[in-house]
Amino acid sequence: MTSHPAVPSRTVILTGGNSGLGYACARALARSDAHVSLILASRRKPAAQVVDTLKRATGNPSIEYLPLDLASLASIRAFVRDFAEREFPPLHAVICNAAIQIVSGTTYTQDGFETTFGVNCLGHFLLVNLLLRNLVAPAQIVFVSSGTHYPAHNTLDHLMGATSPRYRDARALAWPDKYPDAGARPESPRSVGTRRYSTSKLCDVFYAYELSRRLQAEGHSTPEHPIAVNAFDPGLMPGTKLARDYSLPARFAWRVLLPALRFLLPHTYSPETPGKALARLVLDPAMEGVTGKYFARMDAIASSEESYDRQKAAELWETSAEVVQLQPTETILPVGNTLNTTNFF
Repeated sequence: MTSHPAVPSRTVILTGGNSGLGYACARALARSDAHVSLILASRRKPAAQVVDTLKRATGNPSIEYLPLDLASLASIRAFVRDFAEREFPPLHAVICNAAIQIVSGTTYTQDGFETTFGVNCLGHFLLVNLLLRNLVAPAQIVFVSSGTHYPAHNTLDHLMGATSPRYRDARALAWPDKYPDAGARPESPRSVGTRRYSTSKLCDVFYAYELSRRLQAEGHSTPEHPIAVNAFDPGLMPGTKLARDYSLPARFAWRVLLPALRFLLPHTYSPETPGKALARLVLDPAMEGVTGKYFARMDAIASSEESYDRQKAAELWETSAEVVQLQPTETILPVGNTLNTTNFF
């Protein structure tokens, strides 16, 4: 009897799938469901052997790369146009995984935003909004966050050098030189960089909760046709490329020493374990309609107290829309202060 490969029936878009958590998740997604058409969206084109290896390892031939630079609003809009023009199976999931951490000094994106906030937050915010009209329910949107969004005393990440988040408003995060924090004490570039990263991960939780509320308030997500939006905490994953901007000794500790001690440290994993959990969060039918949650691997837990501040989340959402110049024709949600926020505050 001749076997035929399964015909893809749904598409999953994954940002940052070249290595680390993204690659582990891509492998788990493609291996778990032969009906998945997987799009790896990243700035750098993965080496041919990355896609080929994934296809061979999973037996899934429907894995493709599409260029996406989250540091460029023009690239994000071009990606969505390219996706819409191609004949992919219906889009059922978007995983906002790509992230950057810069500790050597302040840099800016092509559009003039501070890079960490521009890539980790504004880029994914615009991408998700542009893709909303392409989503077919039941659908899943996942923002990959981090334990660093908790206050310093609550997480092992901070013992590894992370600093607690400090959210002021979206404009101050986008343009820190234009809106300096008068009350901030002088910090080293590393402290500034890790604080910007932890703050960006807090913003990702804000985005997840706020988008979940807005989709329900506008009737786009219903119990019968849910669009679930959640945040995901993979835990500490030493050995990934997140520390590529660190000093040489710090990079050595991150890439060599900490992975060797992984089994002795709580909530510390190789990318494979959280990668499988992230894939399951997207593929498991039991997760359909489970929305507005914070998952540590497959366990729904409480995020930080600040992350439930609806006023900050709404401000972040509205200001992000202004900053990226999101147009009413580009998204299914109201743009500007036109949304009835009675249910939000």
